[in-house]
Amino acid sequence: MGVAELDGSSSTSSLWLAPNPSKRWAELFFLGYTPFWLTLCLGIIVPYKLYETFTELEYLLLGLVSAVPSFLIPLLFVGKADSCLGLKDRFWIKANLWIIIFSYVGNYFWTHYFFTVLGASYTFPSWKMNNVPHTTFLLTHVCFLFYHVASNLTLRRIRHSVADLPDKIQLAVEAGWILVLSYFIAYLETLAISNVCFFMVQHILLFSILALLRQ
Repeated sequence: MGVAELDGSSSTSSLWLAPNPSKRWAELFFLGYTPFWLTLCLGIIVPYKLYETFTELEYLLLGLVSAVPSFLIPLLFVGKADSCLGLKDRFWIKANLWIIIFSYVGNYFWTHYFFTVLGASYTFPSWKMNNVPHTTFLLTHVCFLFYHVASNLTLRRIRHSVADLPDKIQLAVEAGWILVLSYFIAYLETLAISNVCFFMVQHILLFSILALLRQ
């Protein structure tokens, strides 16, 4: 993988990283931030079953602790690539705003496919919006930040690799990769959630297909 400085100021071209310094810094930040919330949720809380004693407050705090730093850290510790840019021009803000909208729509509306088609339900104690826990909205935010960075990095690399091929083949390769990556992420989500008894799913295969539609 190509290497660029975390401050986004490196002029070295990369087959993986964005040429725009602000976007490059944001992608590297989101990528570097992922192990924090992932370890907290799947490395500590789930395997040690700490969630079994959580109340509505603990679940909400978990979501806030996972999601809020994705806004707070780049706001307080400005990358060199963003130091000369106004807030509205910094890519991490644009990315966060887009994910807020995308994840809100997905949770508020699309989640009900899980309820009606699969007979799935959230049964852990939580404060909810449209029958979807607030914690889910918050955790979806950081998940989707990672998914989008992963897709950006890999698609960028693939486009470089097939740049000399006919347009139709390029399109087919990209579409194929998006399909593979979506199913892989859906499988990982299914695997992770299957270890948490509070989320009941009747048909794992359909769950994977619907998770694909959410990407």
